[in-house]
Amino acid sequence: MAKEKTKTVFFCQECGYESAKWMGQCPGCRAWNSFVEEPTAKVKSQKATAAGVGGIKSRPAVLNEISTEEECRIPTGIAELDRVLGGGIVTGSLTLVGGDPGIGKSTLLLQVCKNLAQANRRLLYISGEESLRQIKMRAQRIGEFSDILKLYCETNLGDIEAVIEADKPEVVIIDSIQTMYQESVASAPGSVSQVREATGVLLRLAKGLGISVFIVGHVTKEGTVAGPRVLEHMVDTVLYFEGDRHASYRILRGVKNRFGSTNEIGVFEMRQEGLMEVKNPSEYMLNGRPKGASGSVVSCSMEGTRPILTEIQALVCHSNFGIPRRQTTGTDFNRVNLLMAVLEKRLGLQIGSCDAYVNIAGGIRITEPAIDLGIVMAIMSSFKNRPVSDDVLVFGEVGLSGEVRAVSMAQARVNEAKKLGFSACILPQVCLSNMPDVDGIRLIGVRGLGDVAQYL
Repeated sequence: MAKEKTKTVFFCQECGYESAKWMGQCPGCRAWNSFVEEPTAKVKSQKATAAGVGGIKSRPAVLNEISTEEECRIPTGIAELDRVLGGGIVTGSLTLVGGDPGIGKSTLLLQVCKNLAQANRRLLYISGEESLRQIKMRAQRIGEFSDILKLYCETNLGDIEAVIEADKPEVVIIDSIQTMYQESVASAPGSVSQVREATGVLLRLAKGLGISVFIVGHVTKEGTVAGPRVLEHMVDTVLYFEGDRHASYRILRGVKNRFGSTNEIGVFEMRQEGLMEVKNPSEYMLNGRPKGASGSVVSCSMEGTRPILTEIQALVCHSNFGIPRRQTTGTDFNRVNLLMAVLEKRLGLQIGSCDAYVNIAGGIRITEPAIDLGIVMAIMSSFKNRPVSDDVLVFGEVGLSGEVRAVSMAQARVNEAKKLGFSACILPQVCLSNMPDVDGIRLIGVRGLGDVAQYL
């Protein structure tokens, strides 16, 4: 008897688009060279059950009868994580945690297990990368664990599904999704088919049994979660760890959240005993700031409802090459080039032939236009070698005509500056006209870049 030929299809690694043949450009997301060949899984056909026999598990609901009460949440015991999640872990949710290797994903989730175990929550930590001994050694550095936490080392998704259905834990940790495989899918673990199938099984378990599931995902060189982009569409929440793994700081950012805001961030510091919360990120970011140095300006950015003060550093010097070099760290490269062009056109600064380096100290990445005025003053301060006063905060958006435009939540930014001991604040004149006076801090309104130069 002739051997049955295995059928294969082509999947887009970016959006999960399926095609019978290879294509150079995906019709769904327009990505180039993103198709990979995967064997198809054989699915047993199920006969449809007629209505009224009991086969229909759910029925359409009337909109006015649907309850709008807040989802049941489980506090993690880590305030920064609860802030990013929107108040805690939602029952029956599926959360994806991504980040570079060694940045602290497993450590943070193990700390969550420690806190939940102390609150008598049933937990199951499933690892496909580490042995039970390795997890035990890492747990000893974090602290004492109760007997409620259960560890399970397995990569077969069928066995994992059976264990979850038998134990019925409240929270499940999957570390990591790229190591899980389904026997019915004839492809290697980590492939497009395996990752999509594994996520689908975990999603069904989370919604069907009311279990909160956390899955750890590795990232590619571009900083996105490895595997198909459809993985991010299937989950309820996507959290990314940012920062250098060799540095002590870590930033947890919510990229997607169906149960809360996606603008919040959590700041952590890596220590010997694990990830520790940074209660005041502004004070932490300004720690070690030089005094009386040119090219150093403090600005304020809003991350959700939280104002964060950061130091903007600029270094402008004459270039020894025909084409000047420009480099940015922590902010948009094209935005800095645009602001330098505005300075040269509107104020007559001859910086077109100069090398320029702009850095956001502390490792955080900021793209909000409110730091435009801080970048401009830092570049001017370095070019003229005139320092900005150490007790002055600067924020505002700069337009192409050199005008300083209004920004949102100016009152919260000024209050944060006052709390940290700043005596003056340079802000757009439009914001100043709509804001009451604040005791203990002098507010200076500016309309354009011509008004800013005198404060250097």
